Amino acid sequence: MLIGEVARRSGVSARMLRHYESLGLVSPSGRTGSGYREYAPQDIRRIFHIESLRALGLSLREVKRALEDGDFTPSALVEDLIRRTRTRIEAETELLTRLRGIHAAGPADWEDALQIVTLLQALGSTSADARQRAALSSADDVPVPVEALVEAVLAESDPHVAGALRWALARSGEGAPALLAAGIGSPVAAVRERAVRSLTELPGDQATAHLREALAHPDPVVRGQAALALGTRGDADAVPTLLDMIVAGRNDTDAADALSVLAGDTATADRIAARLVDRLGRDTTGAPARGRLTQALAGIPGTAASHALTELAHDADRAVALTATYLLRLRDEP
Repeated sequence: MLIGEVARRSGVSARMLRHYESLGLVSPSGRTGSGYREYAPQDIRRIFHIESLRALGLSLREVKRALEDGDFTPSALVEDLIRRTRTRIEAETELLTRLRGIHAAGPADWEDALQIVTLLQALGSTSADARQRAALSSADDVPVPVEALVEAVLAESDPHVAGALRWALARSGEGAPALLAAGIGSPVAAVRERAVRSLTELPGDQATAHLREALAHPDPVVRGQAALALGTRGDADAVPTLLDMIVAGRNDTDAADALSVLAGDTATADRIAARLVDRLGRDTTGAPARGRLTQALAGIPGTAASHALTELAHDADRAVALTATYLLRLRDEP
């Protein structure tokens, strides 16, 4: 078969076939009487082998090695191709993310676009100072897209940089609450904690709604952060989780403070006091937990809490009785 026919059937141009020959990849087995290249069936098979290997991403030098090296192992080749493909995909994904970020920011001109590129690069810097400066400057003339800020804060381990990023997110406008709520679903505990903490610092009804949803999360850290934030916002949905935190001894002081904030009116204060008394009376509540629940009554105003402390002053648990007596004395002081 002559070179023109081979090119037509294989899809490899005659020019490329000559290049393969010059590299020693494939050589026609014969020549016609007129001196034209004539390819035998085994030559055609070799051409298809070359094209198949090139389709996998091999260079022509690697193709030649794969075809001629008797010690060459396909498994090693495939492992190397997997590694290189992953690296290429990661690089292209990073580029795509950056391009989407620039597009989302809607730069008015090339100067704005270059500023956004600079900020996005700084957010990915290995220098904590550079990342912090980028976060603080993101609320200036050309803001960083909220998607980029959320991605950065979920990955940030430096507390100072994370604080700057949360500050920037609080000023980024719409979109941040939903993205952070998605981060709460991460399988990585550190990412979940960063997401819920960032969400607690966002104002608005959307953030509050996502925090309410987080109260049902299986991660106690997520539930606790959401409850503390909702407590300071006056949301009574946080009460059951705050009580659980006091019983478990997990951020119990902060939880008690949040309950005292919620107890802003007489009716709510009496309901919270009743729930504290109910938890005190459960058989499953251990002595340390009963002590913490008693101390939590100190921040609850009203007659219901005072009555509960009066009864607890005669509790069989001496530590609880002493704590209640002390707290009653403080309540009686002018």
